[in-house]
Amino acid sequence: MKRDKTKYIATFDVGTTAVKGVLVDEAGHPAAARSIAIPTLFEEDRREQEPRSWWDAFREISLEFAVKIPPAQIEALVMSGQMQDLIPLDRALNPVCNAILYSDGRAGKQAKRLEETVGAERFLKITGNRCDGSLPLPKLMWLKECRPDLYARTYRVLISSKDYLIARLTGVCAGDVTAGSTAGAMDIFKKCWSGELLVWAGVSPDLFPKLYAAHKRVGGVLPEAAEDCGYLPGTPVFAGTGDAGATTLASGIAAPGQYNVNLGTSGWVAAVSDRPLLGQEGVFNLASMPKGLYINVVPFLNAGNVHGWIADIMAGFSGQEAANFDAIGALLAPSVPGSGGTLFLPYLVGERFPVLDPDARGCYIGLTPQTTAADLARAALEGVAFSIRQGLERLDAAPQSISLIGGGGREAVWCQILADVLGREIAVFREAELLPAMAVASAALLGLGKIACYEQFTAPLGGMKSCTHYMPCTDSGKVYGPLYAKFCRLHPVLRALW
Repeated sequence: MKRDKTKYIATFDVGTTAVKGVLVDEAGHPAAARSIAIPTLFEEDRREQEPRSWWDAFREISLEFAVKIPPAQIEALVMSGQMQDLIPLDRALNPVCNAILYSDGRAGKQAKRLEETVGAERFLKITGNRCDGSLPLPKLMWLKECRPDLYARTYRVLISSKDYLIARLTGVCAGDVTAGSTAGAMDIFKKCWSGELLVWAGVSPDLFPKLYAAHKRVGGVLPEAAEDCGYLPGTPVFAGTGDAGATTLASGIAAPGQYNVNLGTSGWVAAVSDRPLLGQEGVFNLASMPKGLYINVVPFLNAGNVHGWIADIMAGFSGQEAANFDAIGALLAPSVPGSGGTLFLPYLVGERFPVLDPDARGCYIGLTPQTTAADLARAALEGVAFSIRQGLERLDAAPQSISLIGGGGREAVWCQILADVLGREIAVFREAELLPAMAVASAALLGLGKIACYEQFTAPLGGMKSCTHYMPCTDSGKVYGPLYAKFCRLHPVLRALW
């Protein structure tokens, strides 16, 4: 009997709602996949996660992989993960406190002071982005000022969830240049931490991890981590990338006019270019995995979380304990464009675009006695679609193609809403929630010398990235035009209430 000698890359995507793992062979075929949900801790306007929950999920998935595939056939580990977090660690690389998530804007005062000290234009020219309270550098300033006991114990800070797992696996505190772009502390052109900004912020440069390109080897799996997770000691661990980098690779966008919409817990519209779009309001710039490219992103705090929220609400009305996405899909199926004139402002957790307002909140406008549950559900998803349209209009190249990735792509009605609101064909990847983890395998294969460039691995994934295409409906577009204009006027009118 011929022995299987296939080699695999163990890939992971450490997101906000779940840790996803995929075993991928060198041809891009998945051999096993698993996803484990992780909780977010809410206290007033603060949003945190316990880093050990990431490790527990990672460990459980890894041990399951070890049962299916002999550890000797796993030649490397690589990950993507949520970005823009502040993850303080002590000298033993244990969390000093919970991770402060990207959607937590508690450091608004520190961000304002930093921007005034450095100068808004200088900050923009160094980082490629505007300064606000969601960035890790102002959050570190907040930690120093408001929790000096925790700051005193902090030995290193990490910016991406996957970097905590890398630290546990290898004993090395590492970061990648894509996630590093979200810190508010990295020179986006030089791809290094800005000593100038750290001095102005009053924090030690020694706190920050070494920055790596995604395909660089950080280290090998330590013996104790190997025993805990089922890998062989010394298995190479590569730096990987922040989730926007992995999603951009997975979606295949590579030229101006190609756009990708991500509908995860939060969301974004992404494009790639050879330069940061400096000064373009709402656009966040990231260093890309392929050298010399930049990812131009319009990020939203509210996307899939709105879908989950309305599903939970409707489940409660029907006596169910938790969100039933099949049920919400059935409720949406007979709904009509425009939701009977009901509009929803989807800023459940504040927002960073199309408005930068951490105090903003969600609300319905235009309720009548005729408003139905289907109208309420549909209006919530239409509100996110309107935000995405505002984001797409901020990017400078006319859309030639739009793809959609993320868990929200499973909601067919929402995909059609997006096509109608944007007035463009939308290509929705099936099994899209696994594609970022699969695409990041390219970084490990590049680092191992198995491929010459990222595209050599990601392009063949196109055969697996079968799409459902949603075409815009002219009649629906006529309904959405006036409603979109009204939507754009809502926040300026309502912001005084918050």
